Amino acid sequence: MQVSTAQRLANTGEYYFSQKLREIAALNQAGADIINLGIGSPDLPPHPTVTAALTASAALPTTHGYQSYQGIPALRAAVAEWYDRAYGVTLDPATEVLPLLGSKEGLMHIGMTFLEAGDVVLIPNPGYPTYRAVAEICGATIREYNLTEATGWLPDLEALAESDLSEVKMMLVNYPHMPTGTRADAAFLARLVAFAQQHQIMLIHDNPYSFILNDAPMSLLAVPGAREVALELNSLSKSHNMAGWRVGLLAGRADWLREVLRFKSNMDSGMFLPVQQAAVAALALGDEWFAELNAVYKGRRQVVFELLHTLGCQPDPEQTGLFVWAAVPPAYTDGYALSDELLNEARVFLTPGGIFGSNGNGFIRVSLCQSEAVLRKAVDRIVQSRKALA
Repeated sequence: MQVSTAQRLANTGEYYFSQKLREIAALNQAGADIINLGIGSPDLPPHPTVTAALTASAALPTTHGYQSYQGIPALRAAVAEWYDRAYGVTLDPATEVLPLLGSKEGLMHIGMTFLEAGDVVLIPNPGYPTYRAVAEICGATIREYNLTEATGWLPDLEALAESDLSEVKMMLVNYPHMPTGTRADAAFLARLVAFAQQHQIMLIHDNPYSFILNDAPMSLLAVPGAREVALELNSLSKSHNMAGWRVGLLAGRADWLREVLRFKSNMDSGMFLPVQQAAVAALALGDEWFAELNAVYKGRRQVVFELLHTLGCQPDPEQTGLFVWAAVPPAYTDGYALSDELLNEARVFLTPGGIFGSNGNGFIRVSLCQSEAVLRKAVDRIVQSRKALA
């Protein structure tokens, strides 16, 4: 018996890292011992108060049932307090906060709620591959907007305004930007909001990296007028070392969140209560937590800079987030060529920038989610492999 695949998946392949992790697992099973510097999954644990809250709640006999699709009031209140404290943004926890089972889920919920055939979506090139996948699955038409080193990895809003935007319904933006680590200042975010207002475009701001190696976390919702045109996704995955816990959120207009909830309530049965209560504990953590976390990442980033300099790359020292982005040396055709060489010769995996879009072809991305000891081992392997090839 043959069953055809739904047409909605015609242009959507398996997620790159799903395939690559399988390949790396096979190499490791064969004894290769690959050092994986590709994935942005924090290797550090959450704060002890977070795991304590989880275990205390999980031990109770009353915490194992279905939960509200909107999350418990305590979690929504904790999100609102966090946004007020961290970003200076006031949110109504009852109507302007929607907890999610990870912000990646939220992207699909937003797409399925607001996009349909004939709608045009602006997505960044380079950018998170899931943006494209969501638009494709929802049947929308994708229009890329270019981010390049020449424009500081920011969109040229003036050039976009000169194009036909009449069919554009949504624009996905992500600052601090992944994969380039670019920050967007308040002036640019204000211009972005004005652009969206002028052209009646819904902005979706994906904001999971604002606390990693960034002295000035910002929310798009802090910009005057942003509430009229924008929703913001956020996550505890990177900022609180809770990637596998799947705790995200969507914040913004109450009427838009109600529509997202209409879709979401048909897709899940709520978040496990002990996880929600652990998230409340995580969101109560203050500046000391982020200072300690970023001190670790600063040390790791210095070793990654050393690794990249060994390869002949010159990364921008001002970039933020869990990764370091760098152009490949002229000797390589693209990031894939350098990545393949390192995997084969040094048993070190770096992410080729081309997976994020054609404007990333000449770049590679290195994760900071390994210890300094592992990163130095990677440097040593690369140095030794270079000597062997000389």
